[in-house]
Amino acid sequence: MDYTVSMFLNTLTPKFYVALTGTSSLISGLILIFEWWYFRKYGTSFIEQVSVSHLRPLLGGVDNNSSNNSNSSNGDSDSNRQSVSECKVWRNPLNLFRGAEYNRYTWVTGREPLTYYDMNLSAQDHQTFFTCDSDHLRPADAIMQKAWRERNPQARISAAHEALEINECATAYILLAEEEATTIAEAEKLFKQALKAGDGCYRRSQQLQHHGSQYEAQHRRDTNVLVYIKRRLAMCARRLGRTREAVKMMRDLMKEFPLLSMFNIHENLLEALLELQAYADVQAVLAKYDDISLPKSATICYTAALLKARAVSDKFSPEAASRRGLSTAEMNAVEAIHRAVEFNPHVPKYLLEMKSLILPPEHILKRGDSEAIAYAFFHLAHWKRVEGALNLLHCTWEGTFRMIPYPLEKGHLFYPYPICTETADRELLPSFHEVSVYPKKELPFFILFTAGLCSFTAMLALLTHQFPELMGVFAKAMIDIFCSAELRDWNCESIFMRVEDELEIPPAPQSQHFQN
Repeated sequence: MDYTVSMFLNTLTPKFYVALTGTSSLISGLILIFEWWYFRKYGTSFIEQVSVSHLRPLLGGVDNNSSNNSNSSNGDSDSNRQSVSECKVWRNPLNLFRGAEYNRYTWVTGREPLTYYDMNLSAQDHQTFFTCDSDHLRPADAIMQKAWRERNPQARISAAHEALEINECATAYILLAEEEATTIAEAEKLFKQALKAGDGCYRRSQQLQHHGSQYEAQHRRDTNVLVYIKRRLAMCARRLGRTREAVKMMRDLMKEFPLLSMFNIHENLLEALLELQAYADVQAVLAKYDDISLPKSATICYTAALLKARAVSDKFSPEAASRRGLSTAEMNAVEAIHRAVEFNPHVPKYLLEMKSLILPPEHILKRGDSEAIAYAFFHLAHWKRVEGALNLLHCTWEGTFRMIPYPLEKGHLFYPYPICTETADRELLPSFHEVSVYPKKELPFFILFTAGLCSFTAMLALLTHQFPELMGVFAKAMIDIFCSAELRDWNCESIFMRVEDELEIPPAPQSQHFQN
């Protein structure tokens, strides 16, 4: 056997070793490129995912602790329930107009700013807010019920025109204002027509709402339609520069419908008040909505931080603060910034223009990159307007991460940061945007392994190409050593087996065999 191996090794030429090492380097390099691409796109290793999902069950790696699983089922269900609530997708209260803003972006750049998943969520919202079970009794509403389910934009617009030919339909005007109008002024004109039709339907259904569940559902739908129209009219006024009028419309709407908090109109109001630099009014709104019992948002947390930073930012100096320490007001501002950054750590990079902004999506994930984009898109100008606010943010925001426990098993001021934000944000944000990920994931083992393997084989290929004779001798020596060791172990094992057979010695355990 030793002679055969030696004959085979003597027939190998240096070109064989060059080809062998070069091919190995090429294959490992291709694996490395694919692994890196898969990790950047999906946030996990392809080899690791295949191993866990497919190879582990085949190799018997299934968890057999059934008793532990049954005992912990309640805890798992609670954690799953918490995960679902943390990763709930919300309607963006500052969402743009699809026809007048999103489509104009597409015409100019050729890029689609909205994903299919985002638009599908909007279609579900429209069906929830603008339809009811009795729509089939009214021809125009029946047409609009089908229009909201239609995927083709032109088909939706045609259905809205068809409904308007029957009678004045508020939801048909809404659809045309959102999708057909190419300017904000056109959208405002259509929303005013929708307000006239929607207000009449609301008053009629208000008188009949106690006559049965069908009338009650219709009145709930008409209420949603009226609130939506008034809110979008206020947003049109804000876009067209009539900010004071927009603030008045939002305040009136919040007084008229105080229980409809699902639209988050107070966030529109905060943005408009900041544009007016009415900081006392902003503080009054925050005092009502920045409550421990109410859900938080990036707008609430970062606006509170901005107001506290405004009191000290114009005179703040990192050098002076390091010498004399932070004053009480400066400490309050820094704590407010740390609180905001813990809630959503993605926002500072957009406010500090370390990361480019895109158009915000129609839906956001709280504490995720989508919410950060939606906040910074409208509030960056307000931070720039306050002298020194961005400088204070730049000097202090990274200190937040020294206060948060790691790994993020429990938070400092809020619940632990959810692990599902990256997946949801990748569905909400367009593919040309690089999703911000927190916490930064360490490179998987297989990427590091393939990188090392590729580098090692590439080095061997280079050395073999430069020094073929020397590397050939080295390879033969290594193979000889390996084969000699294997042959010696095989001979020892065979001799020991023959001794056992002749003396009829019972086979010893493996550990005793190595001790002997």
